Amino acid sequence: MDDAFQTELDAARDLLDDDSLTAFHVGVVRDGEEIDTTYSYRTDDSDGDGEHEGLQALSLLATHLRVVADEAGVDYETVATDAVTLATQVEEAPTDETGERE
Repeated sequence: MDDAFQTELDAARDLLDDDSLTAFHVGVVRDGEEIDTTYSYRTDDSDGDGEHEGLQALSLLATHLRVVADEAGVDYETVATDAVTLATQVEEAPTDETGERE
């Protein structure tokens, strides 16, 4: 592992340890193949309307689209359009009776 990547990995781990963290998206890639991806967000939506939770999810998605676009050197709209196209083609992973992915 080169020094630059190790530095970024250490910084990411430090961010995940921060109690003020409200959302994150992580993708794991080995040998050019994505092997896992996950996201999470925390909310204190005690009034139950879900608006704050929905806005955090959209913000997380928008941030991820920006990162992908910047890495690929293309505009955000291209990445968003491609993501919509892929979303219509990807089958949802099956879940067990508790809702967990199998």
